[in-house]
Amino acid sequence: MLVPSFFGGRRSNVFDPFSLHLGDPSKDFPFPTYFPTLSQDNSALVSTRVDWNETPEAHVFKADLPGLKKEEVKVEIEDARVLQISGERNFEKEDKNDIWHHVERSSGKFMRKFRLPENAKMDQVKASMENGVLTVNVRKEEVKKPEVKTIHIS
Repeated sequence: MLVPSFFGGRRSNVFDPFSLHLGDPSKDFPFPTYFPTLSQDNSALVSTRVDWNETPEAHVFKADLPGLKKEEVKVEIEDARVLQISGERNFEKEDKNDIWHHVERSSGKFMRKFRLPENAKMDQVKASMENGVLTVNVRKEEVKKPEVKTIHIS
C-alpha cells in the first residue's frame, strides 16, 4: 500500500532497516486513525511520531510529545546499538458528571526503538525537551575507509 507523502515529501514509505517499529496501530493507514470507543486499558501502546535526520556531525531524532514533561519521558541506549524512547501519557481524570462527546487525544504508554548505525558514538548521546518536542542528538564518528594497497603484478 502506498502512503501519500505529506509535509513537502519529508515522509516516505521507504523501508528503513534501522527502524524497529513496535506495534504502530496506524502503520497501514494513510491518515491518522482515532479509536474514541477504546478505554484507557485498551490503548496500552500509543503511536508517537519520530523524525530521524542525519547531519554530517550527528543523527538527530525529534519526537512530538505534546503535554508531557521531561520527567515523564525516558531515553535509553541498549547494548545492541538501539535507541529507545518511551513514556506514558496519562488519561485525564473523569468526573462522574462529565459527558464526553468526542475523544481523540491519545493516552497510554508509548515506546519507539531505532537501531543506530555503526558510526554512532554511543557515549555521546544528548537529549533535550522544549515545547513538547524531544530532541535526541547522537554524535557520529568518522568511519575509517579501508586502506587500499596496490600490488605489483610480475
